[in-house]
Amino acid sequence: MFIHSLPIFFTYIQLGSPLDLLLIALLIYSVIYLTLPFIASAQEQECIALKGLSFYNYLLYSWIGPLKLWVVFWPFFILLNISLYFTDMLAMQGNFTVSSWDEVHFILLTPAIFWTLCVWRNSSNTKLRISAAGARFMTLTVFFEYALKLVIRDDYPRIFFACQDIMLDYASCF
Repeated sequence: MFIHSLPIFFTYIQLGSPLDLLLIALLIYSVIYLTLPFIASAQEQECIALKGLSFYNYLLYSWIGPLKLWVVFWPFFILLNISLYFTDMLAMQGNFTVSSWDEVHFILLTPAIFWTLCVWRNSSNTKLRISAAGARFMTLTVFFEYALKLVIRDDYPRIFFACQDIMLDYASCF
């Protein structure tokens, strides 16, 4: 997800060590876990079967909340992170300018918000409370990644986009 951006983040911003980040992440996860409602086993049986659902019904039921958590979490998680990873890789290779990088992330922000709301609404449809807390935590890390990308975009575009190597189109790094 945002792992390939962390060395840049910790090298140029003095926010503490990776251990501090791990402790903050564990604290946030603990708060999410403790604030989850208790999951009743009767809710598990009220889930809608995935077979026979069209794509639009899948999106509708994801939004409403009667699907199992893994059915909502994993497809969006995989597609969103693949999209973000390839966008960052293309930008680091010089195939994207800073403005096109911003546009792609802005376009991907809407599915990220939709995915977050769907995961939070369907998180009670699982047997394990720890998996519901983990899914909610992972949705929050996407927004941490977006905050990290804003810091990189505003403060360190020359480093991330390798603008030192670009002599003819130097203005595209700002």
